[in-house]
Amino acid sequence: MNSVKRMWLFIIIMVPSSVVSFSVTSKQRIGGARSSRPDAPPGASSFADGSSEEENSTSPPPQPPSPPQPIKYREACWTPDETAFLWGLPGALPPMGNFDPFGFEKNISLGEAKRFREAEVTHGRVAMMAFVGFLVPEAGFHPMYSFMIKVFHTSKPPILTGPAIHHLDEVREVAPFVFEALVLVIALTEIQRSIVGWESPMEKPFTLREEYYPGDVGFDPLGFKPSIPENFPGVQTRELQNGRLAMLAVAGIVAQEIVYEKSVFGTLAGIMN
Repeated sequence: MNSVKRMWLFIIIMVPSSVVSFSVTSKQRIGGARSSRPDAPPGASSFADGSSEEENSTSPPPQPPSPPQPIKYREACWTPDETAFLWGLPGALPPMGNFDPFGFEKNISLGEAKRFREAEVTHGRVAMMAFVGFLVPEAGFHPMYSFMIKVFHTSKPPILTGPAIHHLDEVREVAPFVFEALVLVIALTEIQRSIVGWESPMEKPFTLREEYYPGDVGFDPLGFKPSIPENFPGVQTRELQNGRLAMLAVAGIVAQEIVYEKSVFGTLAGIMN
């Protein structure tokens, strides 16, 4: 009986003290998020971030974020304009003006417009190099092939005559790895271009970087890119016009050499005679 009385006495003493301790601790935890402010009015509690209950209750609702503004490409002096032809990209000259007979630029996004311009300027540059690459070897000067022949240490240099579309076949007879070397060089340049201008294909396939201006890969050894941004549209328009003309010229050269099996100069000589 004495042990039972002691147990009940222990319970009667400990339970109220535990309840009191719990309530005090809870009040301390709740009040810990609040701190007194010297400038707060009497009776107004303040929070740890410095705001009072009155301020929190009357603060205006958060405003929705403003729509993103288009990037201004300062170096190219171009701000995308959805209402302009091809989003305002340069490249049009009279008398043709905004020439687009197939309607490629209709209802396209900014990313598509930049991708089309990237393709156009890249193919134009390749075509300008190809045009020179047709005329120079057919005129009897072969700097690239001569260099590659020396690299591969061949003692039987090819005799490059006739149309340029067959020159690579003649070179490969004495230096079989010339074509593979060309492919490697082209692949390296394309990889560099993709790193500079394109998003990761695993995350955003077929997408140019938002800050990238089409064709501006950072390669300008002759310093053609103007230092004054206002002069850039005119320079790129001239590059595009020459590239377009070169694409048409290379297509004509390849077609006539396949059909007539004559070089450009041989065909011109036949026409003039």
